[in-house]
Amino acid sequence: MLEIKHLKTILSLAETHSVNISAQQLHMTQSALSHQIKLLESQLGQNLFERKSNPIRFTPAGETLLACAKEVLPKIQHTEQVLTAMEQGNLGRLLIGVDCHTCFDWLLPLVQSYQEKWQGVDLDILNVFGNNSGHNGEVTLAKLDKQELDLVITSDPEPSADRVFTPLFSYEQVCVFPPQHTFAQKAVLLPEDFKDQTLIVYPVDKQKLDIFRRFLNPASINPAEIRHSQLTVMMLQNVALNRGVCILPKWLIKTLPEFSHLPTKPLGKDGLWSTLYAANRRSEQRLPYIEDFIHLIADNMNP
Repeated sequence: MLEIKHLKTILSLAETHSVNISAQQLHMTQSALSHQIKLLESQLGQNLFERKSNPIRFTPAGETLLACAKEVLPKIQHTEQVLTAMEQGNLGRLLIGVDCHTCFDWLLPLVQSYQEKWQGVDLDILNVFGNNSGHNGEVTLAKLDKQELDLVITSDPEPSADRVFTPLFSYEQVCVFPPQHTFAQKAVLLPEDFKDQTLIVYPVDKQKLDIFRRFLNPASINPAEIRHSQLTVMMLQNVALNRGVCILPKWLIKTLPEFSHLPTKPLGKDGLWSTLYAANRRSEQRLPYIEDFIHLIADNMNP
């Protein structure tokens, strides 16, 4: 019985105090608007306006309907705007899972500019490290499949019909060692050079670390000792104190001038290169706010 068009008519009449002006606003003829009002009053069984009043004056029934229009119409308008924004990809959720320690060093500075541009996107970055069984990257991607995450930044793309992996950027990993270390005399470092070294690494599964998976393990080389450190800065501090060597992205070293005195060497004649990927659900591959975030990373991190 009561329709949105009736609420719009009542609200317009309250604002204009004129059937003629309201009819123009609602793109109707004056007679059509008058007929709509009379039909509504007939359906409700009561008058909505005081007859022959100038300006228009509402009856108690009309005031009740006007109060309803003032409450309901803004909600409908807001809902329509939200649905339109969602359809256009301007509104949504972006929960990002990061399964590499050094990602936070470059990711966090990019977030502010993104949030200023996409104010309708609820963004958060989640630390997904933990002592879960299996490779942590697999656990993280499983969270993506279960919609607990919307984007995963990983160096281990695991193919799936429901996932899309987009390359972000490649970077070289180098060995950082103390001044006066014997590594300084070498042009490049080979796996056997590490068999009598203390290697300082992040506390994650060794198979998640390229230094083991792609460099030492294929040569069946194990370091003399492995030490763990959660923080990059503490890792480098231990290197500076001659407590071991570590492997870090070359770009990261350049961002820490307080450790610029520490020498570095490439791993192998071609260097040890890694690639980071952004993983998201195939069904959300074309969402503008996700696409823009991926492009933001690629544009800022590629040389």
